Amino acid sequence: MRDALLDAWALVVPVDCAGCGAPDRSLCDRCEACLEARPSHRSLADGTPVVCALDYGGPVRAAILALKEQGRTDVARRLAAPLAFAIAEARDVGAVRAGRAAPPGQRTVETLVVPTSRAAYRRRGYDPVALLVRRAGLRPARALVAARRSAQQKTLAVAERAANRAGSLRAARDLAGRRFVLVDDVLTTGATLGEAARAVRAAGGVVVSAATLAYTARLLPHPDDGSLNVS
Repeated sequence: MRDALLDAWALVVPVDCAGCGAPDRSLCDRCEACLEARPSHRSLADGTPVVCALDYGGPVRAAILALKEQGRTDVARRLAAPLAFAIAEARDVGAVRAGRAAPPGQRTVETLVVPTSRAAYRRRGYDPVALLVRRAGLRPARALVAARRSAQQKTLAVAERAANRAGSLRAARDLAGRRFVLVDDVLTTGATLGEAARAVRAAGGVVVSAATLAYTARLLPHPDDGSLNVS
């Protein structure tokens, strides 16, 4: 119901392109083309593989920020497509990495969205990543909650981000026997996904891989440099 109301409101008010500001279109043709998935394979410091759908720049960055900070839920369906692609590929990567040898009770892989903060949820009225996952036709698992408050990552230097996230999440219940693909919006240093993976494993769950809508190339190693780990 909340998603339907957000969509209806977006249709009532005049819109400009969320990617470039051109009038009368939620996304112009040029910005639409920028949202075609171009997956990049990365990994967290613990070796967890991450599939990122898009490079976080230009119209991609503008569209994501429009969804997160301007209430532009009219672009959610279009952003959901590349995220769905990344999630599907992350599932495949995780299956190959595990050798498809999981016990029968652990073969189902759930989609686990890294939760937004309570303050951000109150401000927006929705969780952007969970919204995209639902628009992709998937059901996000609810397994992690905030264990403590942390500062906004964007306000911190790269070296400070891991410390800021450390211990900030916990599992809401025992996760033994459950397997997950972690999902977040943008991979910058990997600190948020790394903390989510730690919290899942601490509760007995298994993280097979992760997926993000985009990645920040300027802060991550290039995939051809032989070192894909991010911290």
